[in-house]
Amino acid sequence: MKANDRSTDVPGLAALLTEIMRLKAIPRMGWLLRGIRDVESVAAHLFGVAFIAMLLADRAKMRGRQVESEKVLRMALLHDLSEARTGDLPSTIKKYFEPSNVKMADERIVKEMLMELGSLGESYIELWREYEDRTSLESRLVKAADKLDLLLQAHEYEKGGAATLQEFWESADADFANLGVDDLIEDLLGDLKKNRKMASG
Repeated sequence: MKANDRSTDVPGLAALLTEIMRLKAIPRMGWLLRGIRDVESVAAHLFGVAFIAMLLADRAKMRGRQVESEKVLRMALLHDLSEARTGDLPSTIKKYFEPSNVKMADERIVKEMLMELGSLGESYIELWREYEDRTSLESRLVKAADKLDLLLQAHEYEKGGAATLQEFWESADADFANLGVDDLIEDLLGDLKKNRKMASG
């Protein structure tokens, strides 16, 4: 390929990269609303989700399931992309809006952010939709990773003295119930609950 060959250029790439840098500074609002200071950013959460999702995908493969690990990682990195524009909207805010309206707004934002990338952007949008619809094992693994990251972070804040996070643990089983990945997370969730109980004395 010639040095000046621009056939693989992706228009809008610099603008997208500039925009997603915001995720490094956008706080996870749910923690702030519960009185926690110095909270993780959305980007930190995305890293946790991606790492956990990678491990879950590898576990699934070891147990004979067909999983596309690259799809899992791409989906994990894309799943909260819209928050670069909206910020992290906690459930205490979302409850005032129809879920369908929130989803429509998220999709519009994702499309606007990625459409300038052409066919590459379309492929990312499809992955984002797949995650939202939970139509594949990969999407359900990423959702499970999302929930596990939340619990792991809650445990870290509790070890630091936070005392208002019981609600996340109470809803944990229901959060995982419809994902169809119990065999991949049951022992992890059990260990996490056990560690939390031991830490609380």
